[in-house]
Amino acid sequence: MWFGNAVLSKYRTKDTETSADLGIIQTATLTLLGLIIGFTFSMAIARYDLRQTYEEAEANAIGTEFLRADLLPSKTAETIKGLLNEYVDQRILFYSKQDHETAKQITQRTAVIQNAMWAELLPIARTQATPTIALAISGMNDVINTQGFTQAAWWNRIPIAAWWLMAAIAVGANVLVGFGARNFNQNIGLFMIFPIMISISFFLIADIDSPRGGVIRIDPRNLIDLKQNIAPKNSVTQSRGTQR
Repeated sequence: MWFGNAVLSKYRTKDTETSADLGIIQTATLTLLGLIIGFTFSMAIARYDLRQTYEEAEANAIGTEFLRADLLPSKTAETIKGLLNEYVDQRILFYSKQDHETAKQITQRTAVIQNAMWAELLPIARTQATPTIALAISGMNDVINTQGFTQAAWWNRIPIAAWWLMAAIAVGANVLVGFGARNFNQNIGLFMIFPIMISISFFLIADIDSPRGGVIRIDPRNLIDLKQNIAPKNSVTQSRGTQR
């Protein structure tokens, strides 16, 4: 904005027709900027809602499989439930604010637990091809699929090219506003409102579009509630005995 006023305005013609044309260009550019910011904000909100939906879907899939584990032989059911408890812990950690290396370790540990659960079910599925066993296998498949959907949703971000486009239009809009300003030096504080509002809008969009960092993050409330519901009975009994 300062560049448009201090540098480019020296070459501006002061006649009425040029000022009218400049007003048309300013209006069109500002309208385009507003539309692009609005559409990008809508994209970020849609991705945020999708991540929340998949967190709920993960909790439902894990909870359902925990119940279906009772359809399996007792020893296998106990092993599967233990692995699901550990799996829920990893999924809750996935949603917390982690550095890149820790997040990578969580993802690797999640894959190891998935493989262990599948390996536990596979021999039973081959030897006991019954509808109840098939139901348990289907539930485990849903657990693994929802984790993949969640990971894909976290990778789905606003493209870098879109950010560059918004930045270019925002810079152009500020230059045009500064170029058309007639009392810029006397109203610097007033003119600063426009770039500040654009910066806040960009920050809000970037924050919503950053699932692992920033201020606005996905809270794994469903997974935390599930963890409390499927806690091992031994620990619950011990806690009740302590209270007595």
